[in-house]
Amino acid sequence: MDVRTKEAVRYLGYGNHAIDGRTLALISSSFRELEQVAGMRIIYRIFDVFSEDTDCLSIGTLKIKSRNLKKNLKGCNRAVLLGATMGVGVDALLRRYALTDMARVVILQACAAAMLEEYLDERQEELRREQEKEGCYLRPRFSPGYGDFSIRHQEQILRMLDAAKKIGLSMTDGNMLTPTKSVTAVIGLSNVRLPCQVQGCGSCGKTDCTFRRI
Repeated sequence: MDVRTKEAVRYLGYGNHAIDGRTLALISSSFRELEQVAGMRIIYRIFDVFSEDTDCLSIGTLKIKSRNLKKNLKGCNRAVLLGATMGVGVDALLRRYALTDMARVVILQACAAAMLEEYLDERQEELRREQEKEGCYLRPRFSPGYGDFSIRHQEQILRMLDAAKKIGLSMTDGNMLTPTKSVTAVIGLSNVRLPCQVQGCGSCGKTDCTFRRI
C-alpha cells in the first residue's frame, strides 16, 4: 500500500484495523477520478515574525494569540503564510456523487485530503531546498484549526496573500474555505535546524483526533 493510499485509509478512520479489498478498489478509482478534475494551485509569501508577551505574536500584519503556534515558531524571525487549493473541479465531482452515492463521497473526501497533503508536502520540500541555500530551516507546517490556532485567522491570511485573485481561494461567512478542498498554513523559518520539517500532527494538541497520524 503506497503512502497516499495509507493516508486515505487514515482519513477514513480505519486506524490499525484491516481494510477490505472492495474499499481499496474504491480508493484507487477515486484517486483516478480526482486526478482528472483537480487543479492544484498554491501561493505563499514570507513575512517577519514578532514575538510579543504571553501567547501573542505577529506575522506581518497578522496578530495571533496562540500558545501552540508560538511554541511552533520559537526561534523563528520569519514565517511563510500559504494557501493551497485543489480547485472547483473537485467540489463539482463531490456534488455530483452526493446526488447518487454518498458512500463514494466519503471515499472521495478522504482521497482528496490525502492528495492535498501530498501536494503540500511536495511544495514544502521544494521550499525547504530553496531556503536551506540561504541558511534557513523550515519548522513543521501549522494550520488554523490546529490546537488553539483559531480558524478565524484564515480570512486575514487569504487577504495578505491576495488568494482570491491569485488562486481562486476565498472563505465563506461561516469561516469555511472555498473551494472546500483547500488549506491555509504557517511555516516558520529559523536559523536553527530541527529534525521535523513536514508532518504537522505532532505539533497539534488534539491527541484524541480521529485523523491523527499514528
